[in-house]
Amino acid sequence: RSERVKPQRGVVFKDWGSPPEEQGFQGGDLFGVIEQLDYLADLGVNALYFNPIFASAANHRYHTFDYFNVDPLLGGNEALGHLLDEAHDRGMRVVLDGVFNHASRGFWPFHHVLENGEDSPYIDWFIVEDWPLRPYSSGPDNPVNYSAWWGLPALPKLNTANKDVQNFIFEIAAFWVDFGIDGWRLDVPMEIDDDAFWRHFRYVVKRANPEAYICGEIWEDARRWLQGDQYDAVMNYIFSWSAMTFAGAKTLRPDYDREHLSLEPRDAVQFSESVDYMYGLYDWEINFAQLNVLGSHDTARALWIMGEDVSALQLCVFLQMTMPGAPCVYYGDEIGMSSGDDPYCREAFPWQEKEKWNYTLLQFYRKATALRHTYEVLRTGTFERVYAQGEVYAFKRILGNQIAIVIVNCAQDKQDVDLPLRGSDPVEYTLAWPDQGGEYKKNEDNHLSLAIENRSGLVLIANYTEE
Repeated sequence: RSERVKPQRGVVFKDWGSPPEEQGFQGGDLFGVIEQLDYLADLGVNALYFNPIFASAANHRYHTFDYFNVDPLLGGNEALGHLLDEAHDRGMRVVLDGVFNHASRGFWPFHHVLENGEDSPYIDWFIVEDWPLRPYSSGPDNPVNYSAWWGLPALPKLNTANKDVQNFIFEIAAFWVDFGIDGWRLDVPMEIDDDAFWRHFRYVVKRANPEAYICGEIWEDARRWLQGDQYDAVMNYIFSWSAMTFAGAKTLRPDYDREHLSLEPRDAVQFSESVDYMYGLYDWEINFAQLNVLGSHDTARALWIMGEDVSALQLCVFLQMTMPGAPCVYYGDEIGMSSGDDPYCREAFPWQEKEKWNYTLLQFYRKATALRHTYEVLRTGTFERVYAQGEVYAFKRILGNQIAIVIVNCAQDKQDVDLPLRGSDPVEYTLAWPDQGGEYKKNEDNHLSLAIENRSGLVLIANYTEE
């Protein structure tokens, strides 16, 4: 919470850190984010994804009532402008959440329909089933009588088959990219079941900024939307459950069940099969852009799912930072925040209670992001599995004349590993993680023999040389 937001008469916030299930407003704002950008830069962050920030009567702001104005409680459009300037000065990009499938009861065209009924010129912006509309008086015996997301009266669904609605959404998309944002994360985009709509959405966004990022909230196989003509990527929950069920196989909460997340324990072979499936779905260029999440505002936190096993979270982060895809850190995971599903996973970051922070974990995150930034091969190199046995998984990545070999040991004890390599692979390797400088050599049988400590990872780097 910042003091830079202009005070509004009569506004009273709950205390920062109040229980999230109370669904109140605690006063976080975009100027407050600006004040913490150095913390994020130290963490290695180079892009920010925000949940919705437009004017809304919900604290999570998925109930949008004005798509062209940032919520005044967050500092308004002025605050976003300052944030973009400050973030861009630090080399950070900013992606906003676009909620275009549905709006809210306070959305002005819906309010116009409430006031004017069938006489409203906006009647076809929504799908009305009966009159009079019941946005505030529906219930089990009196169901909502217009199309609403999951039948929730607070979220009237937009009639995206209407060309005027489509053009309105396209105008929003271009307006904020022109304003300076660097991309869109799309909320439940599969519910706008119209490929032509999304192709034009892409055209509008890329015309405004060819480098803008378009990421859809698709939890499973997203090939339909990732053919190069709609989205750049999706939120990669396949990575999420694959990593957690391998790294946290022994400590997964048996009572946690979440649609789309396959949370059965996996050994290295099963993890390898999941990874092969994940990367086999798409062209390789897509895999580099995928948003590799471990948790989000829609799931329990990764540490909670893995039974508070910090070593499991560290192994997941190690995989995030060394595998293809864009690693996404959900705020607070880096200091050990842990909780179940919404609303508990949306609690306030404890800025004023640093005694609650896990500084060892925070330092691990900082080192892991630095590793990824240091070696381009870990960001854009090719990917090939080289080993999957028991609880040990290894892969190599190659970019130009550099090769990285990554090994992860999820077992509770040290493992001796014999990695098969090609005859053309380099002979000598230098340890890049967890420490610097150790040397390893490939033997005459083209194997790399090494011992890896329990619950840990190794990264070895070498350069190809011309014969």
